[in-house]
Amino acid sequence: MSDTTIRYAFSDLGREPGDWRNEVELLRRFNDWHTDDDARAAIIAELFGNAGDVRILPPLTVARGRDFSFGHKVFINCGAMLSGGAPVRIGAHTLIGPNVHIHATTHPVDPTERQRWAFWAKPITIGENVWIGAGAVICAGVTIGDHSVIGAGAIVTRDVPACVLAAGNPAQVVRQLEPPDMATLYADWT
Repeated sequence: MSDTTIRYAFSDLGREPGDWRNEVELLRRFNDWHTDDDARAAIIAELFGNAGDVRILPPLTVARGRDFSFGHKVFINCGAMLSGGAPVRIGAHTLIGPNVHIHATTHPVDPTERQRWAFWAKPITIGENVWIGAGAVICAGVTIGDHSVIGAGAIVTRDVPACVLAAGNPAQVVRQLEPPDMATLYADWT
């Protein structure tokens, strides 16, 4: 789990209202079924800044897209909800299933702080060659190790080591996976 916590108040989100409007307009255009693939790629580049060659299927919901960075050949299936607020790094060759939520933000448990509309953000790191199954939720502050699989519907509230299958609510390691042969793992990728 990340020890870094960024604290926000609702009245001080660290963004200008124009930034929110621009993000909403970009998402409206991205999610329009008449938008072609080239236009969507341009929108992704503007929405995230450092998007590389990520492929994302609509519909998509994003808050604070500039907090996300993507490795080579990341795929995000339809219905994703991506919420920044702290850095979110998604490693190369990661596959994200439909309706996955990734939330770097959370609210305090303390009712007094929550009453002030406070929210916190913690960095998320998703390693290389990870597969996140449909409907999983990745919570603030977690790290998922390289080559791991997150089962469909899992709620990831704690770090997940490399080369494991984790599933459930909260997600727990179900079994160890064989590490890939690094010499041949990406041999067919260009």
